Amino acid sequence: MNRKILIIEDDPDIAQLITMHVREAGYEAIHVDNGEQGLREFENSGPDLLVLDLMLPGMNGLEVCKRIRKQNERIPVLMLTAKSTELDRVLGLELGADDYLTKPFSVVELMARIKALFRRVDALGESQAAPATSLILKFHDLTIDMARHRVETPKGVIELTAREFDLLVYLASSPGHVFSRAQLLDAVWGYDHDGYEHTVNTHINRLRIKIENDPANPEYVQTVWGVGYKFGES
Repeated sequence: MNRKILIIEDDPDIAQLITMHVREAGYEAIHVDNGEQGLREFENSGPDLLVLDLMLPGMNGLEVCKRIRKQNERIPVLMLTAKSTELDRVLGLELGADDYLTKPFSVVELMARIKALFRRVDALGESQAAPATSLILKFHDLTIDMARHRVETPKGVIELTAREFDLLVYLASSPGHVFSRAQLLDAVWGYDHDGYEHTVNTHINRLRIKIENDPANPEYVQTVWGVGYKFGES
């Protein structure tokens, strides 16, 4: 079965370009041009990935992303924005977008991002098929259940986006190992481009807020100044 991509984009030229290349790559493409219709289509068609424009008429992309994340934490969301400010990018990531592209963008890069997001989905599926004994990571009061895509602390079950979960698992699988932002970007996001390291920073901050007892003094996701990040050694 072909994977289904929902494109929510109000610019007809950009939407046509994305739709054409998505279909040429072998995916099914569904296009809508506003946020309200996008939400309805999301609920009705059950897409495998969402390409979401930030600036939409009526309900904007940030609100769409926020509402979709309340229904589905795992679906990959690639956000498109004509704005280039740090604030816009961070807002999209804070609300659950997995990745973003700033317009104008190249179709080659767009398709590379889409394929990288699907590779992450495939990798998660392969990990869930592994023997159950290899799918549980425990560190003090933190438990990561990879098969169930579940994280627990004394505060209860922690809701993570798919990207946050992947980042946590990648770090926790090698306690004490220091990864640069570029290495994390390449391993977890599936690409390595200069200027996107702040994407890692944003996800690290969100992850700390959710899993750490004291995010200002993290026990698990630690900063190694001038180098990158590591998972605390048990």
